[in-house]
Amino acid sequence: MPPIPRVEAYATALLEVSRAEGHLGDIQDEMFRFARTFEGSDELRSALTDPSLPTDRRVAVVEDILGGKALQTSAALASFIVAAGRASDLPAIIDRFVELAAAEQRRAVAEVRSAIELTPEQTERLRQSLNRATGKDVEVKVVVDPSVLGGIMARVGDLVIDGSVRHRLEQLREQI
Repeated sequence: MPPIPRVEAYATALLEVSRAEGHLGDIQDEMFRFARTFEGSDELRSALTDPSLPTDRRVAVVEDILGGKALQTSAALASFIVAAGRASDLPAIIDRFVELAAAEQRRAVAEVRSAIELTPEQTERLRQSLNRATGKDVEVKVVVDPSVLGGIMARVGDLVIDGSVRHRLEQLREQI
């Protein structure tokens, strides 16, 4: 499904700014993590998408979250999206930005959900396995998701590899 035109426009703008700043990889990673935080927090989503909250207050929330923990450019880009009234599109914009950045670097992005943080060695082994499975140079983005219970779930574009305990339990339940 093609991206929504405004999502594409914002994602392209993020790519251009990140490239111009010379920190494409870092900004891509920080924005990806911010989008996952946004998706995972009802309170944050509510605050950033509430039209009754003044724009400067919504931007201050973003700066409180990212300030000092991310590059100034990442915080400014996230604030820009919120100030433009596009907070509800934030995950879609950032996901498309991550795809565009990966494509520019001739890479694919794998969103991996794991119940626990993966060690650098585990992430590297997983990256190598996904490289072989997809035939692409894969960049692994890990999201800690306790609902996975154990194992991992990886998505590279349309390809989903679900090796999670939750998925296996669902399969067993269906067999019984």
